[in-house]
Amino acid sequence: MFYEWVYPLHHIHGLSVLNVFRYITFRSAYAAVTALLLCYVLGPRMIEWLRRVRFGQKIRAEGPQAHLAKAGTPTMGGILIVPAIVIPTLMWGNLHSLPVWLALLSTVWLGALGFLDDYLRVVKGLPKGLLGRYKLVGQVTLGLAIGAALLIWPEQGFPVTATHVPFLKFRFVDFGWLFVPFVVLVVTGSSNAVNLTDGLDGLASGLVAIAALTFAGMCYLSGHIKFSNYLHISYLPYSGELTVFCFAVLGAALGFLWFNCHPADVFMGDTGSLALGGALGTVAVLIKRELWLVLVGGVFVAEALSVMLQVASYRLWGRRIFRMSPLHHHFELTGWPESRVVLRFYIIGALLALLSLSTFKLQ
Repeated sequence: MFYEWVYPLHHIHGLSVLNVFRYITFRSAYAAVTALLLCYVLGPRMIEWLRRVRFGQKIRAEGPQAHLAKAGTPTMGGILIVPAIVIPTLMWGNLHSLPVWLALLSTVWLGALGFLDDYLRVVKGLPKGLLGRYKLVGQVTLGLAIGAALLIWPEQGFPVTATHVPFLKFRFVDFGWLFVPFVVLVVTGSSNAVNLTDGLDGLASGLVAIAALTFAGMCYLSGHIKFSNYLHISYLPYSGELTVFCFAVLGAALGFLWFNCHPADVFMGDTGSLALGGALGTVAVLIKRELWLVLVGGVFVAEALSVMLQVASYRLWGRRIFRMSPLHHHFELTGWPESRVVLRFYIIGALLALLSLSTFKLQ
């Protein structure tokens, strides 16, 4: 909005200061600040409303006993996160950018899907909420839409069906006709991985903030012709504007963390976790760094793998690998306090973020 309406006025005499709106770094910083302030201002009102209408979290009896005290804590906090991403992006982003619109579509679509799941589980009292197969249909549909949009309206600078390979200079994988199924896998897997990670106070929101900042750096470097030439990476002219979106995700995650840190005043629910996971996955697809999700979101991947391994082991051999899955519950049951699990996972996430960014110089 500001880029579209305010920046063109910089030609007027005396308004040359408005030229600052052309810079992605300026608009990204203010997108993050706007998102954070929206959460900070609207958060208390939203939490009070959730308490008033009794949208409280239901705790599984088979979960860690320490979590039973969290029963009734307001959930569905994602209804704050999604607008805190969308509004700053619309305010500070370049609305002529197709990737920005695709990233917003992913956030809103999966936020709505998560809201339906939360509503059925919390309000209607259905223990499983939205059945998994229906949730999967919604995620697959979104992946198909994003993949098709990229094929129909390809961006210049890199083959649409190809992706970069970490650590290898000028090595690419071209998926060809498997590109759309690959997009579906990335978006679905990313959204579900963050959803599984959302089980401790502040865990998912803090890790998403780290990942969003990392992807913001990748978007900016890939979309800046001088930096991309210096680092010998592919120049993607459209990816720079995704920096604004990533900073909006960063601000929303940090703003929500203000209320979600231990002891949490509110949980994000599937409304927030699916939206945040889908946002990260979509950005990775748009900048051709899908394989980097395994590095940047290494903790999310470990959480998802722990669930898959636990289920497979129990069904095949009748034994459990972990004391409980996802992985954060395993460490809780080994005696780690919740705050220690969260902080140590933050440290791992930060180290993985640095490792991910270092690969740009190795390429």
